[in-house]
Amino acid sequence: MKKYLIPLVPGPVSVPAEVLGEATVDYGSGLLEPEYLAIYKECESMLQTLMGTRSRVVIQTGEGMLALWTALKSVLKPGDNVLVISTGLFGEGFAAMAESIGCRPRIIAHEFDETVRDFERVERAIIEFRPKMITLVHCETPSGTLNPVKEIGELKTRHGVPLLCVDMISSIGGVPVEVDAWGVDLALGASQKCLSAPASTSFLAVSEEAWRRVQSVAYAGYEALLPFREALDAGDFPYTPYWQGLAQLTRACKLIMQEGMENCFARHRSVARYCRDRLEQMNVKLFPAPGATCSPTVTAARVPGHISWEKLDARLRARGVVLGNNFGTLAGKVFRVGHMGTQARLETVTAAMDILETALRE
Repeated sequence: MKKYLIPLVPGPVSVPAEVLGEATVDYGSGLLEPEYLAIYKECESMLQTLMGTRSRVVIQTGEGMLALWTALKSVLKPGDNVLVISTGLFGEGFAAMAESIGCRPRIIAHEFDETVRDFERVERAIIEFRPKMITLVHCETPSGTLNPVKEIGELKTRHGVPLLCVDMISSIGGVPVEVDAWGVDLALGASQKCLSAPASTSFLAVSEEAWRRVQSVAYAGYEALLPFREALDAGDFPYTPYWQGLAQLTRACKLIMQEGMENCFARHRSVARYCRDRLEQMNVKLFPAPGATCSPTVTAARVPGHISWEKLDARLRARGVVLGNNFGTLAGKVFRVGHMGTQARLETVTAAMDILETALRE
């Protein structure tokens, strides 16, 4: 299907025409032209504002998973202890990634419908395990939850953990993010979620402590951070820059700045409240447990017992609505409404909820 009539998939999200249009320009070589450095610096500056950081932001060609592999491979060595705080599928995935590069992960596991609330448990694990890195997912998209980062950052600082790595791919641009204030050393983002650009770029805010570790590890793979340390100053990138993708990401950031960050965040909160109210009115049970923090960018709900996800999805698609299925143990049991970026519009979610209500009555 080329285009969804009412798109509410939690990424890649619907891309506005002005962002798509940036890819129609026949740019020159980013390795040769000074204009590429200018747009890179402009984009980096806006990302720093969105992320609440003064750290260098590295922009790479590739969708969000690239940022995760870049962060782990660039700062970890085989044998390093990695404390994985997991509240969902992507949090759990950090452990598998760390193990694949020879590290020793320890998972602080939570139920997938929960968010981190027992900070004493985290603190005990830090003291006992002495990790080189703590990992956390800010917005667990499959679960529709939002984890606290500030409190984990405070524990990291209090106990001298070198690095805190946070996946913020589904939160940057949709909720307030304060990378520096929260003590995050590697903040991971991507273009295809709240920023509403194509799935072509990922980015990382890298603290000075993280850069020191990058230089010590000296990882030399394609996704390595090390070549980006001096790339902007030298005008020499490790591979051919994707100018169109950077231009699209830049335009997407500008649209948020034009709307105003606070207005953008308020829009996401308002639409999320409306979506959840409508689902509860339909007797559709929200997935997050009572007391867990729901994300303003995505709502996860349980598939009603009287219908399979396949049948519900077919009924919705027949009327132009596309929601998100789920993964792993949540597949077929929990569906997701991606009200993020351009899709966080009251008229869009209202139309979708009206159709969902009709589909469930049939």
